[in-house]
This record gives sequence, structure tokens and C-alpha cells, in this order.
Amino acid sequence: MAEHAGEKSFEATPHRRQEARDKGQVAFSQDLGSAALLLLGVFLLMILGGGVMKFCAALMVHQLGNAHELVVVQEDFLHDWLRIAFQLAIVLLPILGLLMLGGVMASVLQVGFLWIPDKLSPDFSRLSPLAGLKRIFSVSGTTRLGFGLVKVFLVSAVATGVVWFRWDDVMRSAALDVPEFGKFLIDISLSTMLWSAVALVILAVMDYAVQRWKYEQDLRMTHQEVREEMKNLQGDPQVVARRRAIQRQMVLNRIASSVPKADVVITNPTELAVAIQYTPDEMAAPVVVAKGAGVIAQRIRRLALEHNIPVVERKPLAQLLYKEVDISRPIPTDSYAAVAEVLAYVYQLKGKKLPMPPKAA
Repeated sequence: MAEHAGEKSFEATPHRRQEARDKGQVAFSQDLGSAALLLLGVFLLMILGGGVMKFCAALMVHQLGNAHELVVVQEDFLHDWLRIAFQLAIVLLPILGLLMLGGVMASVLQVGFLWIPDKLSPDFSRLSPLAGLKRIFSVSGTTRLGFGLVKVFLVSAVATGVVWFRWDDVMRSAALDVPEFGKFLIDISLSTMLWSAVALVILAVMDYAVQRWKYEQDLRMTHQEVREEMKNLQGDPQVVARRRAIQRQMVLNRIASSVPKADVVITNPTELAVAIQYTPDEMAAPVVVAKGAGVIAQRIRRLALEHNIPVVERKPLAQLLYKEVDISRPIPTDSYAAVAEVLAYVYQLKGKKLPMPPKAA
């Protein structure tokens, strides 16, 4: 237990990251999404807001200009308001649609596509007033409260700065006509919202960086957790080691029975070893009876020396045969000449004549 609760000195493994993601534990900043949405909304108002204002102005002129003709009839009243609502929806649809798309993208860019059905089920524990108080007065809740106060102070400071910077225009606005004053009011309001949104985005990026750092720290693992994960994924290390030892022994046993039958061993010179057997009466082409790299290659060379089998160094040929030819398979056609040269050299060393394959009938 002491080791399990020890220092988290290991980076999170891909399996732990996937487990956390499946549970909905991701680095996410709500403030970043809200600030990005506010900034997008301001830009949309600056670009598309003129059409909305023109529609509202035309609607006011139409409704108020014909006030003396209004007849309070329920059917006409409902019909007019449905018509106005439909026209207003058409004007607002591009803005609202882009805002909805921006909200989705703000979340997707942070965590990607994530579907967690368990999060949709109701959690009645959140209805407990005691649990709510604990969340409010927890370290996390206090931190969020402090961060919220910082945002309020920042927005107030930015708004004050924008008004202070344009104070002369504010003072001159008293002499403007109503239409000009309306334009000035919209202009200074958009400027205030724009700079406030920029400040909030910068603050939200910093918050996301903190959330990301905290997320990585929470995912870090102790030495015991790493061992337990490896044990769960790969099995007991002792059993795995035993299985590998048995597989290695099986390979060595197969090599011990195959290499003595070989006519030559081609090496690279120490990393690779390929044992070749050629019996013209039984084989149409030389066959690879054993091959290996590293320790297996050393074992093949040792067996070859013990059984007086020639060991010939041919780097390109050894690499080609090791890579392309499986055990108990004949050599490829394009390697016939190189292997025949090696076999001729071996038979020359033994004072024998290279046997020729039987002619096809």
C-alpha cells in the first residue's frame, strides 16, 4: 500500500489515458468554450448585425407608423406575429447557426469526439444539498470562485479602459442626433464586447493550460501502478518469462536438429546466420533450413563449427535470405546464382564436385 500510494513519477501509459477518456476524464475548460463563443458572437454581430438592425428598424417603422390602422382581431394578431417571428428567424438563423457550430467546435477541438452514455444517466447524488455545499466550499470550488472574480474584474477593467480611451467621443455624443447617437452607442458597445472577449479568451487559454497540466499530473502513475497495469495487460511477468523461455528453447531445439543437415551457413558476419541445405535428388532448389539473428545466429554458427559445416560471409546474400525466405522454403529464383557460387566454393573446399539437379522429364 505504501508503494501504491507513493510518488507518481511515471508518465501515463496509453492504456491509462484511454481508460480515463472512456470515463470522461479529459482536459477541458468551460471558460475557453464560453470565451471563444463570445468572441465569435461579437464578430458575427459586426458582420451580420447590420441586417438584423435594418430588419428591426423596418419592423418598428411599419408597426408604429400604422398604429392608427391596428384592429385588435385575435386571428389577424396571431397571423401577424407568426409572420414577424418567421421573418426574424430567417434573419437570425445565420448568426444562431454559426454560434451553435462554434460552440460544438470549441468543445471538439479540446477533447475530440467523445461519446459517454453513462454521463447522460441522472446522478441523484448531485441533488443533495450537503454534496452541493461540499463542492462549493471545496478547493476546486474556491478556485473557480476566485477565477470568476478575476474575470469580473478583468471585464470591468477592459470596459472602463475602452470608455476612457474614447471619452472625448462619449462627451461629444450628447450633441449627436438620435440616429447618429444610436450608431455611436452600437459602435462603442461592440468595441467594449470585442476587447472584453479578447481578454477573456486570453484568460481562458491560460485556464486551459492549467487544466491540461493538472490533468497530466492526475494521470501520472506510481511504480506499483505501472507494474499492475503490465500484469493485467500482459499477464504475470513470471508466466510471460517462462513462456518466452519455452519458445526460445523450442527454437533452439529446432535449430539443433536442422543445422547439422545444412551444407553451408551464410552470415552477415555476426548479426545474421542462414543455414542452407541442397540435395539435388530431393530438391529442385536449395532450401533454408534455419535462420536467426543475434543470439540465434551465434547458436547457428556454433553448431555449424561443431559439425564441420562451412561458414561463409556474404552480407547482401545473408540479409536477402533472412528477410525474404521462410524456414523450410526454397530460395528465390533471383538468388540462384549467388547461392550456387557459395555452394560451388563449399564443395571445392571439400574436394567434391557440385551435384547437378536432375533434368526435368
